Amino acid sequence: MMALAECATTQFFTTLGKELPRPRAILMVSAHWDTPQPAASISAQPETIHDFYGFPAPLYELRYAAPGAPDIAQRAAALIDAAGLGVTALGERGLDHGAWTPLRFMYPAHDIPVTQLAMQSPLGAKHHYNIGRALAPLADEGVMIVGSGGISHNLREWRSVPPGAPPAWLTEFVAWVRNAIVTGDHAALIDYVAQAPHAIRNHPTDEHFLPLFVALGAAGTNAKIARELRNETDHALSLDSYVFDAGVA
Repeated sequence: MMALAECATTQFFTTLGKELPRPRAILMVSAHWDTPQPAASISAQPETIHDFYGFPAPLYELRYAAPGAPDIAQRAAALIDAAGLGVTALGERGLDHGAWTPLRFMYPAHDIPVTQLAMQSPLGAKHHYNIGRALAPLADEGVMIVGSGGISHNLREWRSVPPGAPPAWLTEFVAWVRNAIVTGDHAALIDYVAQAPHAIRNHPTDEHFLPLFVALGAAGTNAKIARELRNETDHALSLDSYVFDAGVA
């Protein structure tokens, strides 16, 4: 429903679109496209995918009609293949709501080419961090790399916890993640299941956390938080957002 709302998160995205340098293309990594091996979309005109059910009709009427970026998809595939992370499949796929929801606020004119890269969630955090490391050259080529997911994602808890102050299992995990980013402890982040407090409670499955590792890997080992939105809701969900300044690899 955030796609139809005005809230702290959508305001943050709107501001980013106005203030960040304009990219020549965008590479999206969303929690909502998962494949057994790396895959990238070469669609010249990606459709808007409404990959959810039971929501109000206006949500299904939304379209994000940006042009595709098949050249960026092919470049990303070549970088991933060269890094030995698996042969990347190329095919035509649209933009799911993890991709078009932030983009409709950042770039409402739909005029920046976009491609989407799939995750391989069974391969875990280290794999996705390495994917990001492989993709790092794209940032120097004017491509914005975006990981779209959630710092926490336990919808069962979100539905059952009554409104009020965020629970400790959420705030402690989110604070740990931020501290690991700020201190550059990427190894601890990659091992978050063992090291972070309440890791499994925040991510019973980790597909919504893994896009962070692609973005962080692409930013480099000395990545710094350039801008951030710390945005815990009042009941068991966090949509914190980070913009990374790339460090020295």
